[in-house]
Amino acid sequence: MKELLILSTTLKELREKQGYTQKYVAERLGIRYQSYQAYELGLTVPTLHNFIKLADIYDVSLDYLIGREKI
Repeated sequence: MKELLILSTTLKELREKQGYTQKYVAERLGIRYQSYQAYELGLTVPTLHNFIKLADIYDVSLDYLIGREKI
């Protein structure tokens, strides 16, 4: 699924740009490190609640996370 690939790539790029570790982001989301890692690998999709929190953590829109909008 194209959107899932865009999401996983975007999450990784944003995290690296901010200098965050996967563990740090997982802690901010209140999930296990492996669960966040699965988002970046495109294996799972965040819940709506976590999707919104990710947008807040990275200070981007939900549309940006799925490739529908540029920063």
